[in-house]
Amino acid sequence: MAVKSMNDLFLRTLKDIYYAEKQIYKNLPKMAKSAGSKDLKQAFEKHREETKQQIERLETIFEQCGAAARAIRCEAMDGILAEAKEVMEEIEDGQVHDAGILAAAQTVEHYEISRYGTLIAWADQLGMKDASKLLKETLDEEKKTDQLLSQLAVANINQQAG
Repeated sequence: MAVKSMNDLFLRTLKDIYYAEKQIYKNLPKMAKSAGSKDLKQAFEKHREETKQQIERLETIFEQCGAAARAIRCEAMDGILAEAKEVMEEIEDGQVHDAGILAAAQTVEHYEISRYGTLIAWADQLGMKDASKLLKETLDEEKKTDQLLSQLAVANINQQAG
């Protein structure tokens, strides 16, 4: 896709995060199954439900833009998820394992927070009020998930791994 305008750049980035969300949705059950901590497992399961809604919001934004909901490969998310898979496969100690997959999950969240913040700024610039509102809902969820993961890390998971 040739990017010739801010609208093109917005759509390209929307396709990127759409791919990322679909990959996250696909991988969260593996991460939940891999988690030893009940709280971490529940956080992954809850975020999977949110991710499903986030995908639906993105599809609504594509509709609003008159574009097909199509994903383009997000190499960054592929790399982040490959690292998470390595952690799940290579770390045998249960508590260290949980600290590792929690850190990988936060890397995912930070990528999403960055992408959604950018998309909101561009949607606002382009006068896409409805899209901006939907993107803000998702950004708020991503920030809450990141905060929950931080709380889990500090409250017990990292200490148990120590």
